[in-house]
Formats: sequence, structure tokens, C-alpha cells
Amino acid sequence: MIDRPASKSHLRMDRRSFLKRAAATSAVLAAARQLLPSGAYAAAAGPEVSGAKLGYIALTDAGPLFVAKEKGFFEKHGMPDVEVLKQSSWGTTRDNIVLGSAGNGIDGGHILTPMPYLITSGAMTQNNQPTPVMILARLNVAGQCISVGQEYADLKLGVDATPFKAALEAKKASGKEVKAAMTFPGGTHDLWIRYWLAAGGIDPNSDISTIVVPPAQMVANMKVGTMDCFCVCEPWNEQLKNQQIGYTALTTGELWDKHPEKAFALRADYVENYPNATKALLMAVMEAQQWCEDMANKEELAQICAKRNWINAPFKDVVDRMKGTFDYGNGKVVENSPFIMHYWANHASYPFRSHDLWFLTEDIRWGYLPESTDTKALIDKVNREDLWREAAGELGVTDIPTSTSRGKETFFDGKVFDPENPGAYLESLSIKRMA
Repeated sequence: MIDRPASKSHLRMDRRSFLKRAAATSAVLAAARQLLPSGAYAAAAGPEVSGAKLGYIALTDAGPLFVAKEKGFFEKHGMPDVEVLKQSSWGTTRDNIVLGSAGNGIDGGHILTPMPYLITSGAMTQNNQPTPVMILARLNVAGQCISVGQEYADLKLGVDATPFKAALEAKKASGKEVKAAMTFPGGTHDLWIRYWLAAGGIDPNSDISTIVVPPAQMVANMKVGTMDCFCVCEPWNEQLKNQQIGYTALTTGELWDKHPEKAFALRADYVENYPNATKALLMAVMEAQQWCEDMANKEELAQICAKRNWINAPFKDVVDRMKGTFDYGNGKVVENSPFIMHYWANHASYPFRSHDLWFLTEDIRWGYLPESTDTKALIDKVNREDLWREAAGELGVTDIPTSTSRGKETFFDGKVFDPENPGAYLESLSIKRMA
């Protein structure tokens, strides 16, 4: 059969049919937009924006952000213009989150888990002005350390801080000051070192002065004798040991096994204005966490973290503890440490509400938050574990916690935190300062 050219009348008819079909399709799509929840339709459209400004501090638990940028996970999820920006201190992180990217600040990023609560409540902002911030994921569990100066080498301090008390009293009696350094008032490092000191009978409010020092400045300050002990993440504890300025007394996982640590958080207005971009960022970070968890990637992860544009530290100060080898510097060496930092295993990424309640309870213990704080309402405002679950579902994650609580938590000294009764936990603590 020979094909003949279509007649002009047929062409007119085909065009008319096409326009009718196009109009009908548009009508169906318009109806669908009305029927579907806004998020459901928007999800099909992809992220509303292509970028975000995310801050980080030079610590190895910021690794998932470095990896998400270097390995293209942000780009994979439609966010090629994400900027991962170094902050000089946690105070700077707070100030830049309050400013927001519209004010030449940041939209969120790597943060100490209590900080979104302290910023949202206004407890730790200028003029106590609240800036709502939401936690989308935990970035890691454990992996921090408490280190002491070389002058205490003979004590070989560990989880029991009791011998430290007599040494501090003797130093004070000689007319010298004694100081414990942490990175942000009410933050994780502050709470870990306070817990350790108090469990050993040392009152962090009267027996020793607590001072704020940015993580990257810890080693230099210990070298010139600014402090007697500090709590921070890696690589700074390993660097202190390598430079023979001090040693690691304990890893914080020894205080509380697989404790929550840093979080991935965003300003609430970013989450509300760009729900699809938020989910894209979260999915990219979660995929990066899975990559970081793989032991086969630890060497490369250490190389990435050590880079000048990220942490800017010698590779040797990063790699060993990243892979689970802990030379404490006091004669104690542990291979395949059970207290290694986890980025994904053991539900490390999931932001348990019960963990946030512990942080709020400790901040009440030390007077950073008033006893009257409505912890449930504050957690409802800040913790967005619902978004984590959505992102996990889209990523095909099957190991999702069945509860928003990890249940009762037991600390090295036998204290038990029951999220159903935080008041009983507070009552059990002999050293505290309530607001």
C-alpha cells in the first residue's frame, strides 16, 4: 500500500483533536492539583530551590555533610547548589542561623543536638529572641572524648573522675585556677564533661570553672595551660595525644553507650517554605551517613575530613579513631573499640524524641532552661522525626525504629533515665543547679 500525503482537511481535523486532548489533559491535571495534598503534587515537581547554606564545625561528625557534597549526594537529589560552610565556633553557628541565609547567614546544618532547642526557646540567643529551628536527623552517636593535661599523667584518669578531685583541690590550694573547657553552654560537650565531673563528686559550678573554647582551638589552649581538661570531638583529642600535651581519659560512649550527639537541623522557615528541598537535603545526608558507616570507606572518609577545605588537620590525627583504634595516650590502647562513632548503624541517624528529652532535662539540671519548661511542647516544635520517616521510606530504608523512644537509658554510674519519668532522674542526681 502506498502512503499518500494527508489532505488539508485531515490536518485541520488532527490539529483540532490535538487541542481538544491537550485541553482535557490540562483539566485533569488541574483537578489533580486540587485533590492531592500540596506536598504530594510538589514532590513530583522536585525541590523548590536548588540550594541551601549549611554550616559545620571542623569535627569528624560533620563527615556526612562533607561526603554529601563531595560524592554528589546533594546533586543526586536535585540540590546542586548546596554550600557547606565552615563556622569558627558554635556561637558563630548560632548567630548565623539566627541571621538565616537571607541575612547572609546560614539555613542550618551540623549542630550540637541541644542547640536547636536553646535557639528555638531563645535561651541562648541575643536578647532571648526565639528563632525556630527543626531537627531532621541525628548525624552520629558517640565519638567524643574527655581529655586532660599531661600534668595529670600519673593519675591515668578514666571514667572515674574521683582521683581528679583531689588533684584539682591541691592545685587550687597553691593559688592556681582550674578550668574545664567545653564548646557551647548547654551543648553536648558541656553536658558530657559536667556529667563526668559530677559523677566523680566534682561540682562543675564551684569546684572548677567551665569555659567556652572553639573545638579547633582546644589543643593550642591546652598547650599554653588555659585549661585542665576539655570535651570535644575528633580529631582534637587524638591531636592532643599525638603532640604529647595531654591524654584521653575516656570516650563519651563510656559514659553512655551509643549516646546521641550531633544533629542535622534547618531553620523552621526553610522547612516550611521548601518542603521538597528539605526532604532532598535530608535524603542526601542520610545516604551520606550510610556511606560513612561502611568500614570499607573509613580510610577515604578520613582523607576527606582531613582536607584543608574541611577540617584541615593531619591525616594521622583523623584516621585511627575513625577506624576504631583508640590509643588513649596513657598506656591504654583499644582495637576495634565498641565506642567508635556511628553515623548510621544502631539507628544513629534517627532523632529519637526520648533523647531530646534527656538533653532538655540536663539543661534544666544545670540551669540553662527553667524547671517550668514545657518539654513536650518544645520537642513537638523542634523534633521532625516524621520527616525522617518519610525520607527513609523514599530511600527504601527498612530498618526504621518502631517507637520515637529508645526507652530507659543507663549511664556508667548506674543512673537511669526513664523518658516516662524524667523528674525521678533529676531527683537521683546529687549535684545540680536548677534555674
